Amino acid sequence: MRKQAKVILITGASAGMGKATAKKLIGEGHIVYGAARRINKMADIAELGGHIIEMDVTDEEQITTGVNRILSEQGRIDVLINNAGYSVYGSVEDVSQEDARRQFDVNFFGAAFLTQKVLPHMRQQGSGHIINVTSIGGKMYAPLGSWYHGTKHALEGWSDCLRVETKDFGIKVSIVEPGAIETEFGDVMNQPMLDRSKGSPYEGMAHSIIAAARNAHDGSPSSKPEVIANTIVRAINSKKPKTRYVAGKMAKQVLFFRKWLSDRMFDRMILSMIK
Repeated sequence: MRKQAKVILITGASAGMGKATAKKLIGEGHIVYGAARRINKMADIAELGGHIIEMDVTDEEQITTGVNRILSEQGRIDVLINNAGYSVYGSVEDVSQEDARRQFDVNFFGAAFLTQKVLPHMRQQGSGHIINVTSIGGKMYAPLGSWYHGTKHALEGWSDCLRVETKDFGIKVSIVEPGAIETEFGDVMNQPMLDRSKGSPYEGMAHSIIAAARNAHDGSPSSKPEVIANTIVRAINSKKPKTRYVAGKMAKQVLFFRKWLSDRMFDRMILSMIK
């Protein structure tokens, strides 16, 4: 164990970017606690020397128990990585209130309330680093993605507020904005979107979105989750981390167009992809 090992809690560690990041951080010599609902999917993290916590980020009792366990075993939490999230796609009309609230509970309120539990301890120790994994979807938008994009836009603005209000306590806040990454994201998103849209005025659009995504990836695969893992490690190891990191396929290109095109022009660009 290297001398400057940090105690790190990462959510959504059972797959994709979270698992890749947990493994990379363990390899870097840090003390890593991987948290997720599916603890059976994290045996490989434990084998590498990491710690496993069962945590549904919408369950306050599990959040409190997990944070208290780390503090009891390590005495501190140096880095919190809010990575847990998933996507609910479907039109504003077709997504139920239950599904919409669950989307915000996991993607936004889960990160926010876990951060609330960790902040007093970071403030007391006079240091800490909170890394919120949002998405380029927190800067742009797409049809049938209103509920998902809403959570990511919310987390972006919330993180900016958090950064300025905790600066004087020695706490750093960084946002990581992934582009297209090879994860379970599409598998979780596509079929439910088709189910919600079946028979509705948006059914054709739902099929077009899936076809457009498939065509976009033909011969040009998404980035590996390790791209984001390396980005997060770089942020953690930096003495002066950036406020935002952009990484992954098409991330910088999409954000470039969003910055410089007018809303109407960006609308046309997005809609042209699903014609």
